[in-house]
Amino acid sequence: MTDSQASTTTAPGTSAGTNPVAAAPMGVRTAADVVTPEVIAQLTRGVVGSGRTANHMPFTGDKLADLPESTPEDVATAFERARAAQPAWAATSIRARAAVLLRFHDLVLQRQSEVLDLIQLETGKARLHAHEEVLAVAVSARHYGRRAAAYLKPKRHTGVVPALTKVTELRQPRGVIGQIAPWNYPLELSVGDALPAFVAGNAVVMKPDTETALTALWARDLLVEAGLPAEVFQVVIGEGPVVGPEVVERADYVSFTGSTATGRDVARRAAARLVGVSLELGGKNPMIVLADADLEKAAAGAVRACFSSAGQLCISIERLYVHASVADAFVELFAARTKAMRLGNSLAYGADMGSLVGERQLETVTRHVAEAVEKGATLVAGGVARPDVGPLFYEPTILDNVQEPMAVCTQETFGPVVSVYRFTDEDQAVSLANATPYGLNASVWTKDGRRGHRIAARLRAGTVNINEGYAPAYGSVQSPMGGMKDSGLGRRHGSEGILKYTEAQTVAQQRLIPLGPAFGMDDEKYAAVMSLGLKAMKAVGLR
Repeated sequence: MTDSQASTTTAPGTSAGTNPVAAAPMGVRTAADVVTPEVIAQLTRGVVGSGRTANHMPFTGDKLADLPESTPEDVATAFERARAAQPAWAATSIRARAAVLLRFHDLVLQRQSEVLDLIQLETGKARLHAHEEVLAVAVSARHYGRRAAAYLKPKRHTGVVPALTKVTELRQPRGVIGQIAPWNYPLELSVGDALPAFVAGNAVVMKPDTETALTALWARDLLVEAGLPAEVFQVVIGEGPVVGPEVVERADYVSFTGSTATGRDVARRAAARLVGVSLELGGKNPMIVLADADLEKAAAGAVRACFSSAGQLCISIERLYVHASVADAFVELFAARTKAMRLGNSLAYGADMGSLVGERQLETVTRHVAEAVEKGATLVAGGVARPDVGPLFYEPTILDNVQEPMAVCTQETFGPVVSVYRFTDEDQAVSLANATPYGLNASVWTKDGRRGHRIAARLRAGTVNINEGYAPAYGSVQSPMGGMKDSGLGRRHGSEGILKYTEAQTVAQQRLIPLGPAFGMDDEKYAAVMSLGLKAMKAVGLR
């Protein structure tokens, strides 16, 4: 970082005091300190790859590391190894498998500084936003480490003939899970999704995004240190269109997080093989600020909800619906907080927002904002790139007077851009919030908890947060998280997050008498006795 970048001066074309640059602490670590040849060798030994590729740093655009690249043949090898190792892992007791997750939990918290550096170098995030991933993974590891046995234990059910038919429901691992993880949350959306698969007795072949592969590989290395057999967790790296389909074609179940368009392709390929999928896809998430909301808290919450990880979060807020009676006051408070956010590119706490991850994201953000302003939207805050901080930095941006057909109105921006809209009554707010093909996350702000719950129940979103943006619902891992409509299929977290990685198996044992004519009964007599029995069971309340 240069001396000018370490100051609080602003870029040309921005108003004085807008989005200052966070000063870097003295002696802060650099990429060369973190990603040494020894570290690269240690982490990439888990990759099945015969070619070479590389990833890059959003903070500077420079190459970060040379990585192995997997061919279709390498993917096949990875699945062969995983499939050979999976039966022995499945035969290990649930208690022993869960213990691996609990040891992993401790290691992640003890060595978090290592992975925080990697996440920042690979994604360009502010360090506090990278820390969200550490928290999420630790919470998930603890939850499934403690609860997996209860989720997976055999369950007794009433048989067709009570006392004579003994029925047990078993949960069998699916086999080898194919996981395709995105770049935006490279720790949480890679190993975080793999943990329940492992504790359920599966092996995993993961394809992380190439640009954020080191973070996923660090997590694999730590899991192996915690006791996971190395062969059970295979990693392949390569271009999505090349490696991704190979993973889908060989997996017994597919876990995918990414765009809706790619998710549809994954679902089609899996359906052709009659293989199950879970998909977390895009979002155009709304936040509703009611007239009775605490505007100071709502404005602070909107900063977190809209600009965490520079808005590159599937569950971040991109649409703000504010009651007309408080809209001007709210926008003033929100804009002041947004303009005061500090941009930063160092491996340290202190910055409020980091960088976009790549040129494609910067192009989308720039295009959406420019088109909206050209067609009449009002730029309240931000709206400019910040090459003085780094090649992919863009100021947190608020747009007002947005309307269709502006792309920012309906298309997912996936960047630090939010549009403000006004409403006059509760029904209008709900209708506007639901007027999108997506349904991933939503937020409601009100001092009336009952009213907040009533509105939440009317929103077509997989998670709804009252008086916060996304963290309460996502962090409450006993409850399911996922999308409605075009935002996906299936759920992570809770019982659904682990049971999806299993096959339900019913084992029924018939005792004493068969389910067929016996004791000299003919067919007609047997049918009459069974019919009488069904009526009796209904009369006594059996289910």
